[in-house]
Amino acid sequence: MVTASQLYPKWHRTRVRQTRGYATCALAVIVTAAFALTVLVFYPGYITVDASYVYAEARAWHFGDWQSPAMGILWRLIDPLAPGALSMFALTALLYWASFGLLALLALRKAVWLGLLTPLLAFAPPAFFFTGMIWRDVQFAAIWLFAAVLAFAATEFARRVRLGLQALALGLVAYGVLLRPNAVIAAPVLATYATWPTRFELKRAAMVYLPAAAVLAALVPLVYYGLLGAQRQNPLHSILVFDLGGITHFSAENQFPVQWSPDETALLKTTCYDPARWDTLWHMPPCPFVMHRLERSDDVIFGTPRLTRAWWQALATHPFAYLAHRATFMWQFLARSNLVLPVWDWSAPDSTYGHRPYLRPVLKLHEKLEQTLLFRPGIWLLGCIAVGVLAWRFRDTPSGAFAVAVTSCGAVYVISFFPLGVAADFRYAYWCVLATLAGLPAAVLARCRSDAGSPGDARELHASA
Repeated sequence: MVTASQLYPKWHRTRVRQTRGYATCALAVIVTAAFALTVLVFYPGYITVDASYVYAEARAWHFGDWQSPAMGILWRLIDPLAPGALSMFALTALLYWASFGLLALLALRKAVWLGLLTPLLAFAPPAFFFTGMIWRDVQFAAIWLFAAVLAFAATEFARRVRLGLQALALGLVAYGVLLRPNAVIAAPVLATYATWPTRFELKRAAMVYLPAAAVLAALVPLVYYGLLGAQRQNPLHSILVFDLGGITHFSAENQFPVQWSPDETALLKTTCYDPARWDTLWHMPPCPFVMHRLERSDDVIFGTPRLTRAWWQALATHPFAYLAHRATFMWQFLARSNLVLPVWDWSAPDSTYGHRPYLRPVLKLHEKLEQTLLFRPGIWLLGCIAVGVLAWRFRDTPSGAFAVAVTSCGAVYVISFFPLGVAADFRYAYWCVLATLAGLPAAVLARCRSDAGSPGDARELHASA
């Protein structure tokens, strides 16, 4: 095989190194400026309604399991650095741009053009719009992206450093499960990649899947209840209520373990079924009578075995109604327009966040785009699948393994909402969005490296230049 030193004189190789050095400096400027712009636009970050409960629990040091106590612990630790929204916003933005910056640096070492284009992908509206929103779904996705990129970067280091980066990546994958326990279905894919980042083997991933899922699933109660003493609020029963409401709607028969009035029964079969969110049965008139009854103090049903038994019975009796309900929900989630940003929180005259001058252009763009295909999770699920297919033949290379692993993980995560989803907000697909955007340059990089490795071909230095 002809080497680069034989093909090119010393001055040419020196020029290539200089080009890479200039490109690295340019990349550092781009990423730093992007982080600064993110802070300028979204400062000081917005504490969503869900996050406000997390923050209150963190301040009080009293946790429940409806929202993630792991997020509360982290917030409590970093809050003294910048109290309130700013600490969590800064951390999320830092992880976001560090991930894309490091991924770009890895790409730049092979193809300068690809390295400089990679950070621009992070400005895609379905990704960038959320960097200022303090939601555990956003933090979860940013942490998993950082974990995956760390594992990818570990392949460039000697054994001792590599093992340290892999251990950190695995810890971040586990923390992501603590943030979103439903992510335990997709987590084994990412954990397998973090353990063996140089190549992705389907057989090995399949063998590791169930043991890894069991370990990660056991971690949640260990941390929530064993270490933090979180109060049990039965968030899983929201799935049961949603399913019972859906089966009632599609079977035209009451599936709840209580008797309703004729008017209430009629509402359950018609108006009260909302495939976009379960808590229509909790908060939205005229349907809160459902949760009011299930949580009635003198005869509590929510969180008890009675609700679980009713759910099992409904599935056994009306399996097709259940499938119709779940298919309707997934169609709503993947293909229809749903909530993107919580703009209603900023509509009040006394709201200051949504009226900030640097945020207004983003909100105007959001208004134009929120109804388009760009904000349909189904498009990003297809994107994950497409990038994974593109990289599949290169899965025995570090960049190909990264692309296959993150897109597979993103796709599995979104698909897991078929049995587990209770709301169709776009934010629930955020990890799939980041996985697609990060996997794309890695898939291209894998092809570049494969082409550069052809015997007698000098394309490696040309790509670098």
